[in-house]
Amino acid sequence: MTLSLKDTFGTAKPVIAMVHFPGLPGRPWHDRAAGRARLLDVVGRDLAVLQDAGVDGLLFCNEADVPYQLAVGPEIPAAMAAVIGELLAEVRVPFGVNILWDARASLALARATGATFIREVLTGVYESDLGMIAPDIGDLAAYREAIGASDVALFDNISPEFASAIGSRGIPERAKGAAFLGADAILISGPAAGVPFAMSDLVAAKEAVPDTTVVANTGVRADSIAEIFAVADAVIVGTSLKVDGATFNAVDPARAQRLMDAARSARP
Repeated sequence: MTLSLKDTFGTAKPVIAMVHFPGLPGRPWHDRAAGRARLLDVVGRDLAVLQDAGVDGLLFCNEADVPYQLAVGPEIPAAMAAVIGELLAEVRVPFGVNILWDARASLALARATGATFIREVLTGVYESDLGMIAPDIGDLAAYREAIGASDVALFDNISPEFASAIGSRGIPERAKGAAFLGADAILISGPAAGVPFAMSDLVAAKEAVPDTTVVANTGVRADSIAEIFAVADAVIVGTSLKVDGATFNAVDPARAQRLMDAARSARP
């Protein structure tokens, strides 16, 4: 599919904000006593704050399911779908979903909830703190068609956090390969959540695939977004919007508003 940011998000250079779930059922940080009520409270509160700040899109993610899995059980997309479904009437902007690091589960969740895109590692091979990440975009494309999710865009993280690429192909080659294989957007990340990427990587990706959407995926802050928007077509931001800039804290309304004010000023 061809992704138009303006048509999808209503603006050039959209800001897509992370909505982090608390620990989900079966994961070490899940609060069994509080159960689904806590999931709804935390996700619903951050959703409201981010939309009040004027973000252009949302990305629901199981960020607190540490340590992450390369293949999740059915309980993870089921829990996320239940919560998103209950809050769907309150969602006013396009949204994506991300189950770390299971692209197939993310696609199933997207199909169930009406998400616009998924964010995953979709191409390349990486050694990581979780083991070898070796996605199969051909198999995923077939699965997308099989479940009727051909309208779900694929956001491909070609420099995933906590990982290093195997082989000698750099950012430009990986970006070109991902675009050729059907990725709708190319994501550039730093070494961990909330950590800035190298601007040289962002520039290299955009120069390699000028006609493909290139997204800054980690470490975006209010004081850096103007520089980032000079190159990137969009940003995904989470940690810098949180209380004290800590990934697993609640969204801070003042930080979210400050970033959106800076984004509007930085847009052409």
